[in-house]
Amino acid sequence: MNQNLSITIIQSDLKWQDKIANRNYFGKLLEKTDKKSDLIILPEMFTTGFSMNSKVLAETMDGDSISWMKNVARSLDSVIIGSLIIEENRNYYNRLLWVYPDGNVLKYDKRHLFRMAEENKYYAAGNLKLIVEYKAWKICPLVCYDLRFPVWCRNQEDFDMLIFIANWPEKRNQTWKTLLLARAIENQVYVIGVNRIGTDANDIDYSGDSAIIDPKGNLISDTKPNEESVETVELSLQELNKFRENFPVSMDKDDFRLI
Repeated sequence: MNQNLSITIIQSDLKWQDKIANRNYFGKLLEKTDKKSDLIILPEMFTTGFSMNSKVLAETMDGDSISWMKNVARSLDSVIIGSLIIEENRNYYNRLLWVYPDGNVLKYDKRHLFRMAEENKYYAAGNLKLIVEYKAWKICPLVCYDLRFPVWCRNQEDFDMLIFIANWPEKRNQTWKTLLLARAIENQVYVIGVNRIGTDANDIDYSGDSAIIDPKGNLISDTKPNEESVETVELSLQELNKFRENFPVSMDKDDFRLI
């Protein structure tokens, strides 16, 4: 049984608060790749940029952007993930959507809201992790600021891959790169970080620095900072399990529970 998984990461600029333009733009980027992919990953808030204008920009779970994600997933026969501004039960969420080709949708609401941009004033925090079983893999997708919190990201031997989608500023890009490496090494998992490039309406610069990292901390992707990129990489679950068997760090981990 082939347990390899092909991952496509898309690093691009975002059109500020313009959902239609961003959907069209990503559609054109996806047309450029002729490689079949199991999983396509878009940045955080890929239709709007990292905006606090949640009341105006929010969509519902049957809105146009989710419909677009379903159409893309179906047409490419691939799972697609990214986060949107979603209104539900009078709350606004920075919500990551995991969309299957058959139209089934899983969700994860960002747990750690970036208070330095007052995200916590405009969005409600989630409290449940999402771990998806997909083609023999167990995958945990998270959002941006979650990366800073190792307890929330910790592998309890329940996932093989961590995914972080982000709008992470260039002025803290060394932190982004360092923490991605740390999460891979300490959890013995593949880590994927997908970040945007360009400058938003708040004059915040983004260098991307999107990456795919193996459980030993090796960079295995070729995406370059500040460059638009659509890259597909194939990952091996067999190699991951072999490394864990030969170097079983998890047997010596400290037990704890979240309160």
